[in-house]
Amino acid sequence: MSDAKKLLLGVSVVAIKGRALIIEGPPGSGKSSLALALIDRGADLIGDDGVSLERGNNRVFAAPPPNTSGLIEVRNVGLLEMNVAPPTPIALTINLEENAERLPERPMQREVFGVSIPALGFTLGTIAPALRAEAALRTHGLNFD
Repeated sequence: MSDAKKLLLGVSVVAIKGRALIIEGPPGSGKSSLALALIDRGADLIGDDGVSLERGNNRVFAAPPPNTSGLIEVRNVGLLEMNVAPPTPIALTINLEENAERLPERPMQREVFGVSIPALGFTLGTIAPALRAEAALRTHGLNFD
């Protein structure tokens, strides 16, 4: 890894089959709820409401934040402890927004530490959001094979 480190706040991040998915959005938009639904389907928590980023091997890795590692906020329930993924390369960022593009041909790109990472708008909605997020990762996320 390198010396370039950064703390990214206000996001939830999960690891799915060795690839990190960053979930962005305004407070109360459903970031933690989507992360929890993905965890229920087998994902591991990296961070809720914050994550540490570090560049290494031409990738950007997401790692648990130092003060809240293993904790996720579940609205109306409290803080719950979860299994924590090791540092995982970021493959995709989804931004929770009400009017995201319905059929994106390709994702936008976001530069993080000089690495280009795909980024998609994502309308949470009530129809299979975790399945759709997994499909977005498979379809638009970076592969690290």
